[in-house]
Amino acid sequence: MQRKRVAALCAAATAMIVAGWVHRAAGEERAGASSNWALHGGGTDESNYSPLGSIKADNIGRLGLAWSLDLADEVTLEATPLAVDGILYFTGSYAAVYAVDARSGRLLWKYDPQTWKYNPAKQAMNFGANRGVAYANGRIYSAVLDGRLIALEAGTGRLLWSVDTVPRDDFHTVTGAPCVFNGKVIIGNAGADSNMRGYVTAYDQATGRQLWRFYLAPGRPEENRGNPAMEAAAKTWGHGEYWKSGTGGTVWNGITFDPELNRIYLGTGNASPWNPRVRDPGGGDNLYTAAIVALNADTGQYAWHYQLNPRESWDYDADEQMTLADLVIGGARHRVLMQAPKNGFFYVLDRDTGRLISAGKIGTVTWADHIDRATGRPVEAPNVRYETGETILYPSMLGAHNWQSMSFDPQTGLVYIPYMQLGARYTTRAKPGEFVFGGMTPEPYLGGPEDGHGALVAWDPVAQQARWRAPIGTIWNGGTLATAGKLVFQGTGDGYFSAYDARTGQRLWRFNAGLGIVAAPISYAVNGRQYVSVLVGYGGTTAAVSDILNAGWKFGAQPRRLLTFSLDGTAVLPPSPARDMTAHALDDPALQIDEQAARAGQALSIACLACHGPGFRGAGSPAPDLRESQLALSEPGFQAVVHDGTLMKLGMPRFDSLSPEQVHDLYMYVRATAREAAVGHKPIAGQSGESRH
Repeated sequence: MQRKRVAALCAAATAMIVAGWVHRAAGEERAGASSNWALHGGGTDESNYSPLGSIKADNIGRLGLAWSLDLADEVTLEATPLAVDGILYFTGSYAAVYAVDARSGRLLWKYDPQTWKYNPAKQAMNFGANRGVAYANGRIYSAVLDGRLIALEAGTGRLLWSVDTVPRDDFHTVTGAPCVFNGKVIIGNAGADSNMRGYVTAYDQATGRQLWRFYLAPGRPEENRGNPAMEAAAKTWGHGEYWKSGTGGTVWNGITFDPELNRIYLGTGNASPWNPRVRDPGGGDNLYTAAIVALNADTGQYAWHYQLNPRESWDYDADEQMTLADLVIGGARHRVLMQAPKNGFFYVLDRDTGRLISAGKIGTVTWADHIDRATGRPVEAPNVRYETGETILYPSMLGAHNWQSMSFDPQTGLVYIPYMQLGARYTTRAKPGEFVFGGMTPEPYLGGPEDGHGALVAWDPVAQQARWRAPIGTIWNGGTLATAGKLVFQGTGDGYFSAYDARTGQRLWRFNAGLGIVAAPISYAVNGRQYVSVLVGYGGTTAAVSDILNAGWKFGAQPRRLLTFSLDGTAVLPPSPARDMTAHALDDPALQIDEQAARAGQALSIACLACHGPGFRGAGSPAPDLRESQLALSEPGFQAVVHDGTLMKLGMPRFDSLSPEQVHDLYMYVRATAREAAVGHKPIAGQSGESRH
């Protein structure tokens, strides 16, 4: 199907149709509707599109660095900054909030919520990452890993109020950006992989008073009774006491407000435990996991749901960004919600009803043949739930698209998606030394030459097909920004920040940022001058999948920064160390490895996986490769860090629940993995941490 001819724009026109796109009401908040970027996705539509067009294809060669700001002690930077009246607001790894002059890069204030002091136990439950703040009525709202939602005075950073949104003593954490609407601020939580029950809570913006809460999975029968949404969900959890093994459905990222329909849309997380025969032998669909749920924004009452993956079994969550638009499909105008979730399909839903309009594969997808339009359910491949003990599927548990923002350009009618190509092996037959997770063992699978790489995909949501693809050597890359200058900006894991022609995919410009990028850029204007800003701090889940996501960035070697660009910018970025894929392991030849202790340490090291990776070979972030650590050569120093928490302020949790003997076992395992890397000898017989291909 050939690309539809783009209709000419007319100054007197009251509507614009471009490849099926219809301009929304003029009074509605849209991405970059003014010089500000005051909402997480640019506007309530979550389009990550800016109508600023001073920077464009014919002058992109003049784009240069306007200023940079080094961010000491930060590691993973996932936040999308906000730009409000000449000030940038964003968060760091552990939700420290920064306010920076948008023209000069001068730091105005910083607020540190000090998770390590407030609730240090939460620090050990997830790596440090935060996806940003919300702004409304002179206040900045931020959510902290330990579950606090805080309100700050935008002008000064003064704390106005703080509330605990999750229990202090369970496995819920918070990494997402809050969403503001109708005098309220809403936040969800993470923890599905630890069998936590997901929910969202709305609070009063001025006082922090709780207004309503909605759960995304049913609880005990007495908790469900009288709640139609929970009673309906409970019927899909089969038989048995499912609430004891876990449910999941956490909303750790995707929350979108629809002012036109006065609704909140929630993208929900995976079911937990992963193995469906462990969590629910009854064979139900397990609502409302891996779903999109619509609520009344005033009351939090259920409106509709669409479940993308009934009886979810692969970490195919639907927490990814949801973008609102009006599309002309089959000659009729539809108010739609668009999402590219992990499972590899691009969904277009009628947001009035939740009905599926269409779904197309954005890349290699083998778990399902197609999505049935009549029922909305996937037509699944055989053995997808590892019924025979093992199966290989595409995409992997990382997804074809993860939390990194996509963008929708009304001029081209295309959605620009950070795509990932990778398969996964799911097995219930774990080998010695392999980690069992949620009743099975997942691991990345490389089955073809494109696996382990990414792409920037320009997707036509009306035709449900790609218009162009720009290959990327790294798989874990940043979100996208589309602008009225007919440009698409994206940072990538190899350390470059690039601008592409939105119509053709030709790369027109790139800048060496000196470190991989996973965050999404924004565009704003001050005094009529357009700027583009992006946070630079490779990390996230890189360590847990270090064999695939390691891009060669050594922990602490490159500074984390905020970079801002403008036409004729002349600032120069100081050089930093280049990528290095070699493991520079340190070994003490005089140390005798206690094989029995090292084996015990290997079993304990699952608690270290998210930050340090399998076999302690981290991928540069969010924690170091311990095989290269000078500190880890000393057992007293190792004990002081792991058990006593001497580096808590820098993000290394304290594990005082471990005995000195257990810390010794971990130390022995570190030394064993370091020796293997240094001299090629495996001190533990049969030791393995590498992915099978």
